[in-house]
Amino acid sequence: MKRLLKVFTYGLLVMFILVGCAKQPSEDMSAAQKAVEDLKATGAEKYIPEDTKKVDDSLAAALNEIKAQDGKFALSRNYDKAKQMLAQVKADAEKVKVDIAAKKEEAKKNALAGQQAARASVKEAKALLAKAPMGKGSRADIEALKGDIKGLEDSVPELQQLIDKEDYAVAIDKAKAIKEKAEGVSNQIKEAMKKVKGK
Repeated sequence: MKRLLKVFTYGLLVMFILVGCAKQPSEDMSAAQKAVEDLKATGAEKYIPEDTKKVDDSLAAALNEIKAQDGKFALSRNYDKAKQMLAQVKADAEKVKVDIAAKKEEAKKNALAGQQAARASVKEAKALLAKAPMGKGSRADIEALKGDIKGLEDSVPELQQLIDKEDYAVAIDKAKAIKEKAEGVSNQIKEAMKKVKGK
């Protein structure tokens, strides 16, 4: 009877240890890490950097919670909080992924609008140059302005290449620069025309 009691007690102890030893939520961890990797693969850091960093930080906090539990005595480990944190990371990553599509579309629209504005400004500068007064001293200036417009015309196709590569932020900046330079050329021509009229 004593022997049976001993075996039963050992059996209970083994069961208690097995139940008490919480296991690391490795599947949850992998799922959360994959969700964050997939999010970054969409270019989230470029379009929604703050939200992406928040998701990244949440993942780091969840992994730290797991480390903290790993460092505890086997029977006192509890990964429930870590599991909740990992589930939240996954949900947040999915939400940001949805937001990315809208942000990308908005950036694309802005890039296309910038491209159109740049083209229109270059076209206007070219049309004004055709009407520019050809005086004795203005020939060199006209040639310089022609060179500027040619350079701007040559850089306009690069905008489409950037848009095709989904590099919208760079495309927007470049379109703005082209537009401003073309407007500068137009203003120079207008000033020259005013001087001629004044004479």
